[in-house]
Amino acid sequence: MALGDFNLFSWKSKAAREKESREYEQWAFPYGAKQREKLTALMSELCPKEPPEFMLMSFLTCKELYGNCLEKTGSSRDAIEILVVREKKYKNIIKKTEMTRYIALVLADAKIDENCEYETAQEIQARISELDALKR
Repeated sequence: MALGDFNLFSWKSKAAREKESREYEQWAFPYGAKQREKLTALMSELCPKEPPEFMLMSFLTCKELYGNCLEKTGSSRDAIEILVVREKKYKNIIKKTEMTRYIALVLADAKIDENCEYETAQEIQARISELDALKR
């Protein structure tokens, strides 16, 4: 058991924690390991010097933020504007200069189906440039 696995203050049963973990994994990667692998490969192509684990953490944070904003506003454009222009709360996890990268990845991720065919790195880069233009 690793130190991070020791949950002294967790009041949930092991079964409840495992259920939550499965539900989160299903939310994060509804198409399973194939989706995770392809997304990680795309991220590595976009930013080869970034650790994949860090990029996945930032991606999942952005995916959650985008989903919450979309739920509140009902508009993808408004949700994107909130994250690109106004969101500052998560600057310790996602730098403002990187937020557009993760939004572009979240938008690409939302378009895939069970085949997990993502847009190319060049297409993602073009979307990042479009999103960066919103900051000005």
